[in-house]
Amino acid sequence: MSVIETPPKDRLAINTVVAPFQPEMIRSALELELGRGGQVYFLHNRVDSIWTRAATIQELVPNARIGVGHGQMGEAELEKTMLRFMRHEFDILVCTTIIENGLDIPLANTMFVENAERYGLSELYQLRGRVGRSNRRAYAYLLVPPDTELTEVARKRLAALKEFSDLGAGFKIAALDLELRGAGNLLGGEQHGHINSVGFDTYVRLLDETVRELKGEEVAPEIHSTLNLGLDIRIPPDYIADENQRLRAYRQIANASDAAARERTEKELEDRYGTVPEAVRNLLEYSGLKTVAEQIGIEAIDRRHNVLTVKFHKQTRVDPARLMNIVSQTRGAQFTPAGVLLLPLDGHTGAGEILRFLAERLEQLRAGA
Repeated sequence: MSVIETPPKDRLAINTVVAPFQPEMIRSALELELGRGGQVYFLHNRVDSIWTRAATIQELVPNARIGVGHGQMGEAELEKTMLRFMRHEFDILVCTTIIENGLDIPLANTMFVENAERYGLSELYQLRGRVGRSNRRAYAYLLVPPDTELTEVARKRLAALKEFSDLGAGFKIAALDLELRGAGNLLGGEQHGHINSVGFDTYVRLLDETVRELKGEEVAPEIHSTLNLGLDIRIPPDYIADENQRLRAYRQIANASDAAARERTEKELEDRYGTVPEAVRNLLEYSGLKTVAEQIGIEAIDRRHNVLTVKFHKQTRVDPARLMNIVSQTRGAQFTPAGVLLLPLDGHTGAGEILRFLAERLEQLRAGA
């Protein structure tokens, strides 16, 4: 099975280094790459000083053949420069970000990015992808001024590039970039907005509620039910060994909003990891009960000894007559003046029995909601 993390055959991770601009270090890295017959990108993103930087690089490695490419060059001249670099007539290409989406040059396996703190995370990741296009080990040097104090966001960007250098780390980079920048305004052209302060999921929910209010639709109060039943509802590590995969499974189960979705989730888990253990089945059942409880308007369900304590939200839509009918039909059940329903389990001790008992009572309540 091939997933998005699967790299091309024989592809190696890019060794990423964050370092201050030091001529001796740059000379050593250039000589190392040129010594193995490779080529180098040196990214200097200022056209007015790019030729000066090229001269500085020439002084560091006098025998190297250096070319210069930037976006203000004529089309024919720029094409000629890039083709010469591709044919290995240049050892080092001093360039601007024009190479961000460029030619696939297998011999170019070292890159320097000057003033790396000025770039966005996704742009740095895209630039780094210009090297390491073959089965050779590639190196990316993110250079920062030695006398400049970086902002917190810049430090996080550079640390992320250094940490997420493994193959298939692109999605992690994108997720962190979204977290650092904040998502754009969904109803306008701005690439920023309130999402960064409230979180993407909350923003989308608030947006949906506002749109429904403007349409004149009834918006039910948001209720997050908590269920503390004292049951084993975790995914065993021996069933899904990888922690990230377990977290994804938890999220997938939590997002299953109806019986059909939970059934699809169970079949997918069984297909991917084998027979679903009892604890995971309990978790799926638990997820369904939580959904029903939120639809009814229940704030919390707690299991204390042999009694289920059901606390209702003040805006619950449960029919009081239906509620009293359940109390009268369930032996030992009570509805306290504080608005709490007490349901004795009456000998139901196993996890499956408790979940079924609660499911039956919630369905009765939902019928009257």
